[in-house]
Amino acid sequence: MDDLARALADPGASPAQLRALLRGELEHGVAELGLKRSGYERAVTVVAGPGLVAVAPVSPQLRADPAAVDDRGWSLVAALVGALVASGGDPERLQAGELEGHLALELPGGDHELVPLAFEEQIAGVDRLRARALAFAELPVSDLREPIGAGHPLRAAARIAALGGRPADPASVAELEELLFEAAPAETTRPHDDPDPARRIARRILQRLNGMGKWGGYHTEFVHLARGFAGNDRALAEEVGEALIASDLLREKQSVGQRHVFLNPRRAADVHALIERGVEPPGLRLP
Repeated sequence: MDDLARALADPGASPAQLRALLRGELEHGVAELGLKRSGYERAVTVVAGPGLVAVAPVSPQLRADPAAVDDRGWSLVAALVGALVASGGDPERLQAGELEGHLALELPGGDHELVPLAFEEQIAGVDRLRARALAFAELPVSDLREPIGAGHPLRAAARIAALGGRPADPASVAELEELLFEAAPAETTRPHDDPDPARRIARRILQRLNGMGKWGGYHTEFVHLARGFAGNDRALAEEVGEALIASDLLREKQSVGQRHVFLNPRRAADVHALIERGVEPPGLRLP
């Protein structure tokens, strides 16, 4: 048993002592997540407290910028979101904030003492990462607000968990992708009405990916971009997908021999301008 676990089990441990030990564990977690294999000698720690708040050793900028964490950091956060939902947290009330420079999450309505076991199930099998969750009596998190954007990956992770999936498990996410596709928010500016066929398809592809939370942490197979299109539009959708990659609105990632794509968080303003107003950014050459 390590120092933090012993202190949590000690009724005489002071709040100041617990905060100091927690600070050390979170700093250790930040360092570990930068390694090729994280938590193998000493597990990366996340913590949960009353009100179903939790803290993970990644940047709180994730609330606004899905690119603020790398793939392994995202896996840790996604598993934590899954554990909070599994412990009774309300996925529709997800908020994010910070604790001493680390990401804090809140999903009210559940029991924080259930989080350690739920997290163990959620994190199992995540590649090159060993992590644990501990229950805390109090976590003074601050600046809790909703993640920015209806398609934020944090929201997607909560939806996946609410559907019974494991947000940190790519196979589980893939199994639920059809349901996420169907549940993606309807267009508010009707890309369907765009008179230009290629631009109409580009706007619909980006809108669906945004609604499914495919920003950085989550991605989808390239062949799925044409889903929902028929006839000549299906072939055109594949050409449009290539153009979106060439313009860097979409980025490509190889995954088990398959082409996967995701929305480029660094081009979020251009993505939303195209979805909402049909504004084509410089560098986009639609077929």
